Amino acid sequence: MNDYDASTYGDRVADKYDAWYPGGDPAPIVQRLTALAGDGPVLELGIGTGRIALPLAASGVSVHGIDGSAAMIEKLRVKPGGQSIPVTIGDFADLDLEDRFSLVFVVFNTFFGILEQHDQVRCFLSVAEHLVPGGRFLLECFVPDLSRFDRGQRLAVSAIDSDSIRLEASVYDPVRQHVKGQVVSMTEGGTRFYPLQVRYCWPSELDLMAQLAGLELEHRWGGWNAEPFTAASGLHVSVYRKAG
Repeated sequence: MNDYDASTYGDRVADKYDAWYPGGDPAPIVQRLTALAGDGPVLELGIGTGRIALPLAASGVSVHGIDGSAAMIEKLRVKPGGQSIPVTIGDFADLDLEDRFSLVFVVFNTFFGILEQHDQVRCFLSVAEHLVPGGRFLLECFVPDLSRFDRGQRLAVSAIDSDSIRLEASVYDPVRQHVKGQVVSMTEGGTRFYPLQVRYCWPSELDLMAQLAGLELEHRWGGWNAEPFTAASGLHVSVYRKAG
């Protein structure tokens, strides 16, 4: 997977993404983002097929997006409301947009798709430049659980029925905090591979990146309903604020 870049995952999985990863009810996410957005506009990093951006825009928030995958944006465009959301195709580690935003957000662990620490830091710096004074940067990320791996590797069945099976195979590098994986779909029609790579971070590392960008932690929740973040939390929703 030496040719893996910001577009690879989305371009490969676009046709399957909504079916494989339908997500839950977006209402709590939309409500939380609307409350944080104020007068807007807002920017979603990794807008994808619009799972959150479309209901957020339908609630009256002015939404912009950026994504590395043109194939994912094609799926967004054919959905109701998808044509009206301004989207930039590009690597969100290096934003260069004219607009400034009251809220920039990235959900579903998508921030970890930036594969090098220095690029993750650069993303924080770039986001800070694109926030208005008092603006916020929200991230939803999993809390790393390395017990999922056995001797640096993991193989799991994610779906199975009478004529197909979907496997997830991955290995991780604890030095780089890097996971390289493949989703393998086997059907009667053949086998297809969907590569995925991430660089995971602990919340404390994200806090340091935010500090380097001049952002201060305002909230950290264990979920979208502002649940307390504890040692048992499997994910966190963290909100950083730019001085205003």
